[in-house]
Amino acid sequence: MQKMDIGLVGLGVMGENLALNLERNGFYVGGFDLDASKRERFDQRTQGLNAQSCASLEALVDRLQTPRCVWLMVPAGAAVDAVLTRLRPLLNAGDVVMDGGNTLYTDTQRRMQSLEGTGIHYVGAGVSGGEEGALHGPALMPGGASAAWPRLQPMLQAIAAKTDDGEPCCEWMGPGGSGHFVKMVHNGIEYADMQSICEAYWLMHNLLGMSPAQMSAVFHEWNQGELASYLMGITGDILAHTDPETGSALVDLILDTAEQKGTGKWASQIALDLGVTAPTIANAVFARTVSGLHAERALASKVLSGPAPRAAVQQDAVLGQIKNALLAAKICAYAQGFSLLKAADREHQWQLPMGTVAAVWRAGCIIRANLLQDIRASFERAPNLDNLLMDDHFAGVMRRSHQDLREVVAMGALHGVAVPSFMSSLSYYDAYRSARLPANLLQAQRDYFGAHTYQRIDRPGKFHTRWSD
Repeated sequence: MQKMDIGLVGLGVMGENLALNLERNGFYVGGFDLDASKRERFDQRTQGLNAQSCASLEALVDRLQTPRCVWLMVPAGAAVDAVLTRLRPLLNAGDVVMDGGNTLYTDTQRRMQSLEGTGIHYVGAGVSGGEEGALHGPALMPGGASAAWPRLQPMLQAIAAKTDDGEPCCEWMGPGGSGHFVKMVHNGIEYADMQSICEAYWLMHNLLGMSPAQMSAVFHEWNQGELASYLMGITGDILAHTDPETGSALVDLILDTAEQKGTGKWASQIALDLGVTAPTIANAVFARTVSGLHAERALASKVLSGPAPRAAVQQDAVLGQIKNALLAAKICAYAQGFSLLKAADREHQWQLPMGTVAAVWRAGCIIRANLLQDIRASFERAPNLDNLLMDDHFAGVMRRSHQDLREVVAMGALHGVAVPSFMSSLSYYDAYRSARLPANLLQAQRDYFGAHTYQRIDRPGKFHTRWSD
């Protein structure tokens, strides 16, 4: 009986589509899921192909060529631990287990440690692109046991998305939980990018009185230049879509409550843990949590006062300002994300290839954008770049766009339109470019009530003052 090249555990939409992608690229794929109906659907969809389900995990492992390669596509958390517990006694030294879920990177590192001494190679791989990406070409960010990469590389790079210059959007990120950390930061940037786009849409709606169809045309136009990205393109498509039952724009009929799966929250929490300033990412998470207070907001709208939005007079001029504000906010989000990557790299000594991370994100993934080519070039010019805002190219873009960001933030504030992503991006930019901040007073306050000491600008050392008699 012919041995299989790889086994997929978890035959939901993502697992099934990845299996089909692997088969299409010449690999013999086995699949297993605890749900018999998913195994049956998998067999129906792969009929006549070099892919089939196995009735048990043991049967799947038995069908794999050695060294075995098992790809887990099960929900992050307890399910991964449960599968790993069952797999461990079935595998031998040299075999590879790869978790492709949205797993917290510390869990990946814990699982690697639990396998020390067994010779089993554990990998945590970020997978981005959704179900379509899984089928046609995702962006892949594997990291973990480096000995697994020669076994995985031919398969993963074969199925990954390809850039216009033919490069696969899959490279080795590094040891430990680096692959899942990179994916977590990707999702944090994704949160911020989506929120910024939504704020641009909301300003067009409230200040310019534009219809969804009109806004669709604008987003499609903006998607041709510096702002070009997957998220800009789908926004244009969404705004153009009409509800077949009512004939109204479908977006207007969707409840304004956004859900989340936790990766944006993790990115914000870990930024705090590592002392990284990432307010645009964090405020995008908070924007989703406040959207969930739908009933409270409905009551508050009847109680709390504020300015009523007024239509802007010069629509074309305001549209241009919103466009530049959106570009500036996107750059700030990427700058915060890469600062988080650099901080984790210092903490864990992963040797993350920053330019490669940007290159992998250029196709297949949700945040793919023209900006990433410029980000890649920035790190090629200066591998130790502290912050993207310090790169000559991005400093120049911010130089010509920050005033429009200020004007748009002011418009939002004066007209009572919440724009937390734009506001936090502006505050981040202004704080980062300030040679002096009011933290001198803050440290004096800490010393006053807690004797925490302070440093002086005119001499070295730590000092404490008795501020009152």
